[in-house]
Amino acid sequence: MEQRFPVTRNAILLAGGLVCLNGAVQLFVALATVTLVAVTGIEGILGLGPAIYLASGALAVFPAGRLGDRVGRMPIIRGGFVAGILAALATGAGCAADSATLVIVGFALMGASGAIVLLSRAAAAEMFRPERRARGISYVLFGAVSAAIFGPLVFGPMFAGRSLTLDDLVVPWLSTGIFMIAGLAISFAVRPDPKTIGEAQGTAISHQPPAAAAPLREIVRRPGVPTALIGSVTSFAVMVGVMNLSGYVAVGRHHQQGDVFTIISLHIVGMYGLVLFVGGIVERLGRRHAIGLGLSVMACSNLLLWPFDGIFGMSLSLFGLGLGWSLSYVAATAELVELAAPSERGRLIGFNDFCAAMTGAILALAGGALYSATGVAALAVAATILAGGPALWVSRGAPRPALDPA
Repeated sequence: MEQRFPVTRNAILLAGGLVCLNGAVQLFVALATVTLVAVTGIEGILGLGPAIYLASGALAVFPAGRLGDRVGRMPIIRGGFVAGILAALATGAGCAADSATLVIVGFALMGASGAIVLLSRAAAAEMFRPERRARGISYVLFGAVSAAIFGPLVFGPMFAGRSLTLDDLVVPWLSTGIFMIAGLAISFAVRPDPKTIGEAQGTAISHQPPAAAAPLREIVRRPGVPTALIGSVTSFAVMVGVMNLSGYVAVGRHHQQGDVFTIISLHIVGMYGLVLFVGGIVERLGRRHAIGLGLSVMACSNLLLWPFDGIFGMSLSLFGLGLGWSLSYVAATAELVELAAPSERGRLIGFNDFCAAMTGAILALAGGALYSATGVAALAVAATILAGGPALWVSRGAPRPALDPA
């Protein structure tokens, strides 16, 4: 039972790890497109940086999730932080040496790091009983909201009044490694492993030993799984596709680079600031309805990016995008964790994250090309359709039958 394990302490520590991750990711979002254009001199590939980040994360997270089913969640998450440290060194060195190759390697390592460490939210979910899983995910994700203060208080002043030459970018990129080192240190305090707790919880509820893992092709066909996958993949891919291009859109609208961190910070507040309430909302509405509502909020927020071209308007749009993501992503993740046995969760969540990151990479690359060719209006409308279509499909479907919580 939960009382036998330090579930709350582990959840707080996992939240601390996500604080560190999001500090580094906030820098990446604000600087990736600018860095790649600066090191290559080609503006038309501005979506390539986010695409590299997302694609490498997709390729890393699926095998990482499967391995986590064998060795536990925390060794994998620690490996993610190590990849983040190496990413900081490679990207900083690439800026110092004016080497596109090193920068791309750094982006790839950072993508792998982010995707692997984000498995923390599923690790948190499996420590809680089925009826509290959405809240469990919320507790861990809430810690990441503190990363929002890094933008205006730390990163904004760092870039105030400065032209971003490659030399100016070396220190900011190296500083991402400090966040990753702190996250790695925190991860060693998470004990026992969340997988161990999840297996014990399942045994206590069902009074039976953990079930053997089913093949992935069977898991994804279970009632409720396709809907949760569509909700999770859509919410993540559309969110990161728009978020990773927002910095370049702001600069293209003649805002200062330091102002980008205000937009990103408000986006992070939307993602995580209300997440403690999101868990309760998901449990009251039902997970399928929460997925549909979240995607609908994302669609409306994407459309606002077109007419709202000031810092306040863009911040409001990105805030709504983050809030919609929070609703749909928490609901979908809780559903996926519940519909998989402890021995299956790593592979199912890893497969989900693979699909989400790969889709996000495609959207970031296509969105960058679309924005370069036609401007922000086409980007906003396309993102609205991509979120709104699945929202209608999810909302019209019937809820899955209730399952035995074991």
